[in-house]
Amino acid sequence: MIDFWQHIPEHINPVFLEAGSFQLRYYGLMYLIAFFTIYFLVIYRIHDENIGYSKETIQDGFVWAIAGLLIGARLGYVVFYNPGYYAAHPLAVILPFDLSEGFRFVGISGMSYHGGLAGIILAALWFCRRRSIHFLQLADLFCPAIPLGYTFGRIGNFLNGELYGRATDVWWGMYFPLDPLSRLRHPSQLYEAFFEGVFLFVILWSIRKKGWFDGSLLCIYLVGYGTVRFCIEFFRQPDPQIGLFGGLISMGQLLCLAMIGAGITIMFVERRKGKTA
Repeated sequence: MIDFWQHIPEHINPVFLEAGSFQLRYYGLMYLIAFFTIYFLVIYRIHDENIGYSKETIQDGFVWAIAGLLIGARLGYVVFYNPGYYAAHPLAVILPFDLSEGFRFVGISGMSYHGGLAGIILAALWFCRRRSIHFLQLADLFCPAIPLGYTFGRIGNFLNGELYGRATDVWWGMYFPLDPLSRLRHPSQLYEAFFEGVFLFVILWSIRKKGWFDGSLLCIYLVGYGTVRFCIEFFRQPDPQIGLFGGLISMGQLLCLAMIGAGITIMFVERRKGKTA
């Protein structure tokens, strides 16, 4: 049974649909499921909790958020994780296809969660300004739903056999076909799917009606995700082109520290506003 578990990734075909030279991978499909999951949870909230946003407003905002996510995640990966390569191959920044053997859709290869988060925030700020919507209130509407959507993204990484963990000797480790060393490794994608996804979703969803101050759920999300991701990064294989800073922490952990700091700062500022109002 243990042997079967450890070799599961080697038996997974990452291609969901193939037609000639066209391929749709599970990674891309999981993103679609994630978007729909978040959308329907938010729609459920505005009806169940009588939140004053129309379905049309949420739909419009969602389009902006998805655009911000995709652009920010891609540019974040380029800037944070592989600037040297993309400086030499600028077309690869925007081309989600592999043309080496016909025409093959490979998804937007290389995505940065933190870049995507920054892209969503910027897009949401612009959207809120155009619609005269309070940004922090809108963020509190979306934040409880986001982790569950994120779960599917990490499952997509697992099905794609990418972003695997560091070498280990624990029995629940796995062999990943993309690992050139063929070593037993932590299934860190599953760790992230559970702790950054399901675990954080349960916490935020259970307190979604609290609303201690505007932006409170956003703060909890930023600090919660940043903390959990920081810890899991110790089990995740660092990007080979970057490695570890000072031999200790990864780029992802540095970005998580900034994320935690942002959450604490917003919390301090908004609580102070509430006391002086």
